[in-house]
Order: sequence, then C-alpha cells, then structure tokens
Amino acid sequence: MDSKTVTKAAKATEAADLAAASEFSPSGAPRQTTDIDLDHPAVDNNPRSGTTDDQNRIDFNDPSLDGREAVEKALKAQN
Repeated sequence: MDSKTVTKAAKATEAADLAAASEFSPSGAPRQTTDIDLDHPAVDNNPRSGTTDDQNRIDFNDPSLDGREAVEKALKAQN
C-alpha cells in the first residue's frame, strides 16, 4: 500500500466528529445539523412529494408494530 491508501484507510476507521444531538423530532429521531446541499440531485429534499394525505396518515414510527400491523391499525381507526 502506498501512503495515500494507508491514510484513507485510517480515516475510514476513525469516529466521525459529529456533535451530539440536542433536539429530537416527534418520532424520537435526533435532529443533527449537517452541511448538506439540499438541491443536490442525490438528496431527496421532499420525500413526500406526489403522495396523498391517505399515504401520509399512517404512523410507521411505532417500533412495536411491523408495517402490516401499522396499516391494519390505521384502517381500523377510520371506522
């Protein structure tokens, strides 16, 4: 290995230098500030674009339910 390869390998195993999250979203996921170009083509800055209200009504963030159970629960709640 040359010195550049060794340096890249060492950096790949180093811990990321990210600050701990101080805010959390309603789902419980930490909110971390990052410098991301939201207009970059590889970033989906509007993941719910083109979806309906019905598609977004189901809460898939309940860790005690799998996807099928979450859908069944949402459908039963509509009755």
